[in-house]
Amino acid sequence: MNKIIYENAVGLLKQLISTPSFSKEENDTAEIICAFFSKHAIPFARVGNNIYAKNKHYDASKPSILLNSHHDTVLPNKGYTMDPFTPVEKDGKLYGLGSNDAGGCLVSLIATFLHFYEREHMSHNVVFAASAEEEISGVNGIELVLPFLGKIDFGIVGEPTKLEMAVAERGLMVIDCLAIGRAGHAARKEGENALYKAVDDINWIRNYQFDKVSDLLGESRLTVTVIDTDNKQHNVVPAQCKFVIDVRVNELYTFDEILAALKANLKSQFKPRTTRMKSTSIALDHPLVKAGINLGKGYYGSPTTSDKALMPFPTLKMGPGDSARSHTANEFIYLSEIEDGINTYIKMVEQIV
Repeated sequence: MNKIIYENAVGLLKQLISTPSFSKEENDTAEIICAFFSKHAIPFARVGNNIYAKNKHYDASKPSILLNSHHDTVLPNKGYTMDPFTPVEKDGKLYGLGSNDAGGCLVSLIATFLHFYEREHMSHNVVFAASAEEEISGVNGIELVLPFLGKIDFGIVGEPTKLEMAVAERGLMVIDCLAIGRAGHAARKEGENALYKAVDDINWIRNYQFDKVSDLLGESRLTVTVIDTDNKQHNVVPAQCKFVIDVRVNELYTFDEILAALKANLKSQFKPRTTRMKSTSIALDHPLVKAGINLGKGYYGSPTTSDKALMPFPTLKMGPGDSARSHTANEFIYLSEIEDGINTYIKMVEQIV
């Protein structure tokens, strides 16, 4: 790896840390990434707050690999004792909001793209995209820019995985439920208690187990996370009770199958907020996975979701940093992790192009 590429990557990450980029508010970091490509004389395009570029000798007749990560962040954790927007190097670590999730991945992939940008006679195109709104699964993120990238055959999604390969990822579906009863006076045992109806359904959800268990992702899970009767009077039997189900799906079930199970067993009305964040997996004999295995990398199923769920082609989630540090106070990434990330990405792509 060219040392200058590494130093440029770290310098870019420091700029990004210094610039607030909450989901839907990524304009300033988008400008920084655009300026970085301009500085390196690389043509790029911008769609919303998403930036993309293609290798110099891009050939639409060739298959393409996508290098993608996001540049939006969550809000700073209230436990911060450091300024989240001041990049600080200390004891081999780089501190700052978004350093680990997913700034280290983003700049490592940009460095990888630069490494291959001018190469001629590659068997594959190398396409890069820095996406927005990943942290909220927003519609103006990767989905917005995908149509502009040309045909993509497979890709790497940069998320902190300790540079191990997340070959499968749980799907996420949030379901709003409504139990309907009839209001009445609690002292006179009037009405029909919607809260009790909801509790019956919640008890079923708590105890239900799906049959198909994934070797990579384990079982699919239903978890009730919110409940509200909208009733603030102690003596009124609630006519309605709302609750929310967090659904985490393995790759062996579709959302339609999950919804069918709920329809057969719940008395409450329910409606999914979205069915976009589907479970995904990439075959263990895919060239990307085999490239990682050749480098001694292990693979696993990830319990968290990412933009991988929104891509209609095989993707491998992988990157420097540790998912356990994401969204924590005083977030950091080891500088050595960035260096390893660049080297690993380059060695993997090298086996393909």
